[in-house]
Amino acid sequence: MAPGQLAGRSGLRWLALSLAVIAADQASKLFFLDYVPEFSRITVFPGFFDWTLTYNEGVAFSMFGEGGDLQRYLLSAFAVAVSIGFMVWLTRLPRSDRFSALALALVIGGALGNVIDRLRLGHVVDFILIYYRDWHWPAFNVADSCIVVGAIVLVLAGMRNEKSSN
Repeated sequence: MAPGQLAGRSGLRWLALSLAVIAADQASKLFFLDYVPEFSRITVFPGFFDWTLTYNEGVAFSMFGEGGDLQRYLLSAFAVAVSIGFMVWLTRLPRSDRFSALALALVIGGALGNVIDRLRLGHVVDFILIYYRDWHWPAFNVADSCIVVGAIVLVLAGMRNEKSSN
């Protein structure tokens, strides 16, 4: 494939969104690290939403958080490998598949935002706490939100593409 053909087909232009996600994620984490005391809670919407500052050494819901440095590097390598795989996928998307490109860009940005934390700090900074009475969703951050939204959009894109091919 000639370079001009790749540019007409490639979804790599969506990596600008991934970079924006990384920037927003890192800026928000730096803000909370500078201005919110560790493990404190600041009520935003009573009974539902607080700011907090906590750390996650594992992945979603602190799974695999007890593995130390080796695990930190393995989780980071896995996230980088998935991101590279998604970047390759982006190069193969037709320009018209903006739904899938959006999803992949969000997941890439979120995954790499958390990798930066793992490699720089040894843990991921979380600061959003959703709860109702005694029920608490585990604290999360901008990167986590983008990963979840991206995964949902990717599933919806797959369903949409399957429906249109039938």
